[in-house]
Amino acid sequence: MSQAKVIIADDHPLFRTALKQAIIECIDDAGTLEADNFSELLIAIEATPSLEIVFLDLHMPGNDGFTGLTQLQNHYPDLVVIMVSSDDNDETMQKAINFGAAAFIPKSADLTTIASAIDTVLMGDIWLPELIEKNAGQQTALAHQKLAKQLGQLTPQQYVVLTQIADGQLNKQIAYYLNIKETTVKKHVSAILEKLEVNNRTLAGLAYQQLMLSPTENVNSPI
Repeated sequence: MSQAKVIIADDHPLFRTALKQAIIECIDDAGTLEADNFSELLIAIEATPSLEIVFLDLHMPGNDGFTGLTQLQNHYPDLVVIMVSSDDNDETMQKAINFGAAAFIPKSADLTTIASAIDTVLMGDIWLPELIEKNAGQQTALAHQKLAKQLGQLTPQQYVVLTQIADGQLNKQIAYYLNIKETTVKKHVSAILEKLEVNNRTLAGLAYQQLMLSPTENVNSPI
């Protein structure tokens, strides 16, 4: 298993089984791993340097909207992330691409469509379902792409500090959580504000919260 190239992070075994079948058809010697929550995914990534592709469920335990996607990009920039979900509205799918996913595969897709998506990603291209309205909200798309780029410039520890800021934690609490000095936290906060181009920690927290699904995006039953 040490040579696994693909990991499926999804808490629904039936979908993982279907996805594995499509992966076998597209990728030689894929050596597929599985995880049913985000913490388990991170452990597997750390233990398996050969991983190249992550299939990430939008609603899996431990993943809040696109926070998991940007965390993977920040900590493991060489990994290709393909989002999967039953939430296949145009806004959510386009948002995934804006934040750096290589593809968004609806869980309603058949094996042929899934295989086509995987093939497209392997060729280095972005894949979305054909009928998606790609022209809506260009200004918003550019803002999301800029935020994704800024988040990618944070160090892994700065990224964690940002998540704590967004959660309303004070510097003293963050220092305790990360087992670092409060002065170090203050330096991280200053760097975060500079990289996100904001003036205070409240705005930094609001920027991070853009990664979470809005109530209108979250109306579907999470699967």
